[in-house]
Amino acid sequence: MPKAPAETATLRVAAGIAEIGRETWDALANPGWRLAPGGPVRLDGIPDAAAPAYNPFLSYDFLAALEESGSVSARAGWTPRHLVLEGADGAPAALAPCYAKSHSQGEYVFDHSWAQAYERAGGRYYPKLQVSVPFTPATGPRLLVRPGAPATRDRALLVEGLAGFARQAGASSVHATFLIDDDVAAFESGGWLARTDQQFHWPNRGFRDFDDFLDSFQSRKRKQVKRERRDALADGVEIVAKTGAEIREADWDAFYAFYMDTGGRKWGRPYLNRTAFALIGERLADAVLLVLATRHGRPIAGALNLIGSDALYGRYWGAVEEQPFLHFEVCYYQAIEFAIRRGLARVEAGAQGEHKLARGYLPTTTRSAHFIVDPGLRKAVDRYLAMERQEVAQIGDILAAHAPYRHADGAEADGF
Repeated sequence: MPKAPAETATLRVAAGIAEIGRETWDALANPGWRLAPGGPVRLDGIPDAAAPAYNPFLSYDFLAALEESGSVSARAGWTPRHLVLEGADGAPAALAPCYAKSHSQGEYVFDHSWAQAYERAGGRYYPKLQVSVPFTPATGPRLLVRPGAPATRDRALLVEGLAGFARQAGASSVHATFLIDDDVAAFESGGWLARTDQQFHWPNRGFRDFDDFLDSFQSRKRKQVKRERRDALADGVEIVAKTGAEIREADWDAFYAFYMDTGGRKWGRPYLNRTAFALIGERLADAVLLVLATRHGRPIAGALNLIGSDALYGRYWGAVEEQPFLHFEVCYYQAIEFAIRRGLARVEAGAQGEHKLARGYLPTTTRSAHFIVDPGLRKAVDRYLAMERQEVAQIGDILAAHAPYRHADGAEADGF
């Protein structure tokens, strides 16, 4: 086990989330929140400052569903190795969701070229360690600290402990992905390499409804969205959005068929099995928005979203029939409507997809941090990341200039 670099703290590695337990995990991952019908609600008596945003992907029930179903396992190439920082009293004070990886699939921050270069030079890139939520390109805390504790110190202890664990375990590297600002600062203070990438998020600017949102568009872009929504609902197609107890087992069966069909064609091997979705539906239904499209009453497409306290997270989409613009309606426009109704600050629509820009989603920088054990590989990666960060920033500026929104003075840009 890695040694904690402090006399009053110890570090241990848990071989599964069940070793830590729901109460302890959620107290660190989503302090001050509980899940109830209608979504996450604050615990009584917890002040706002002690209750950062609720993130469903970090909840015990979500991560346990991945482990219990076998979607996350040694066989799948994701071996749980959660790092737990225990205080002088032996109680967990902080933790990091961590996995030993035998490949680089399901991460959405791509290091395949690093692995290939290192192995061509005679090195062994795998195993490596991944600090993340498996299969989930959504920003959130990765260094989970107890509210009111010396958070900066505990984050620093976890960062140093992760590096020590990599050396002890014979891992080539540690990769912490989709980081919040506090975690970025902790990793950079520990000397880790910084990486940036781009996603597209929809910002809620206090819109009253979808029409109010469209009123902020350039006229040509506004007409385009209206046409897409109309065409998506042609030929007997209807949309229904369900949460909580509204979602039936037949809905999950239909969605899983969409997921397997589209995922199999797009990724080659979908990451989650049916048991994972069953467990998510059983334990996290109140944090789920399931959008289904039917044609003459028969399900033909769907999108799975998870609900946070300040954001809606789009995750999986699938379809078994073609319909013009149905993907945009089910994945993007329905998500925007839901976020407006709930008063959520943003919609995160997952990785990639410049086509989201024309639908009101704006380029947003995502961040990760990387610890490389081998000095030679570290130097090469450092040079590469310096150039990549410049490129990401330049592309983001170009994309932002072509957003579909009207300028503050009412003028309209050319757009794409």
